[in-house]
Amino acid sequence: MNDTVNPRDWAGQPAYIVPEYKSTPLRGPTKPLIPLPQTLSEVTGPVYGHEAVTGNDADLTRNGRRNGEPLGERIIVAGRVLDEDGRPLPNTLLEIWQANAGGRYIHATDQHDAPIDPNFFGGGRCVTDAEGRYQFMTIKPGAYPWPNHHNAWRPNHIHFSLFGPSFLTRLVTQMYFPGDPLLDLDPIFLATPAETRDLLVSKFSLDLTQPNYALGYRFDIVLRGRSATPMEA
Repeated sequence: MNDTVNPRDWAGQPAYIVPEYKSTPLRGPTKPLIPLPQTLSEVTGPVYGHEAVTGNDADLTRNGRRNGEPLGERIIVAGRVLDEDGRPLPNTLLEIWQANAGGRYIHATDQHDAPIDPNFFGGGRCVTDAEGRYQFMTIKPGAYPWPNHHNAWRPNHIHFSLFGPSFLTRLVTQMYFPGDPLLDLDPIFLATPAETRDLLVSKFSLDLTQPNYALGYRFDIVLRGRSATPMEA
């Protein structure tokens, strides 16, 4: 097995500034980065609560429940976290957050005119096992409008955050669903180079589907090198 670490393929990652994604010119860096030496505290711990994760944290249909089932289509999202040579990355903390089935987040700044589901919190987490595997039970998120341009709508998506063992090892990305007609209209999705966009789209899996209960989607995450999953800058 090749033990050489391949550098990140920056050509497959989204640019810092994409004019069609109108908030990026306001927040994207316009000057060269200033490298700072890494200290011991930055390349070691802390570990972000891996030990505190419980089995219920990965089931978004239960961890926010108050007095009933959340509304919407139940889905299972599962996959593996891998390095550039396909080796599993165990003990990686994954966090996800998403809108509910109506396309609304439980957040004070979300004023979309869609219902809040009192039984759906919209966040969950888990830790990958020895083979780099993770799995979430959740509700398929709805599309929602956003103010980037006239009649702009975000496709159905789930946000992923991955934590390694230190401050310097956090990556954030988004997972989309196959066949979504909004993908070709979304400036955030289109900000990713065309040749790597498919890496952000999950695949329907009948094997993962739970009969009479929930459809399954598989989404593997490769952290760098060949076929690296595009991450948010």
